[in-house]
Amino acid sequence: MSMRTLIFLALTALLAIFTALNWSAFTAPTTLWLLVDRVQAPLGLVMLAVTGLYAALFIMYMAFVRTAALLESHRHTRELQLQRQLAEQSESSRLQALHGVVEAGFRQLEQRVARAQGELHARVDQLAVELRATVEQTGTVLSAYIGEVEDRLEHRMSTGGAAPAP
Repeated sequence: MSMRTLIFLALTALLAIFTALNWSAFTAPTTLWLLVDRVQAPLGLVMLAVTGLYAALFIMYMAFVRTAALLESHRHTRELQLQRQLAEQSESSRLQALHGVVEAGFRQLEQRVARAQGELHARVDQLAVELRATVEQTGTVLSAYIGEVEDRLEHRMSTGGAAPAP
């Protein structure tokens, strides 16, 4: 129980004890003036009844306020749940859109890589052809130089046998 409930119950118990101890004073008749007429009635019981009526009205008012607060709380809970669902759906659609964007980016990247690989293979093939041509040309030039050197050696050998100067 909450502290307020305990305090309320303690005060009610104290009032009940006070009423029980002073019951004869509460029930003693007295003359009461009601604005238009005088009446003989026990003042203590009248005041106790008024206090009880106020307490009952206060309890009913508190029950009404509590019920209204609970209903409002339930309404807010439903609205929050609806908003949460909308946010989750929105987030889900954003994630799906992001997934699509990422997939499209990967496809573009794969196309670029494939295109770059094709260009690289073509360039390597072209360089290989150029390298073969250069090697063949170098071989031809080298063969020509070797042939020329052989011719010179043969020519020198046939003309006198002198050794070539370095």
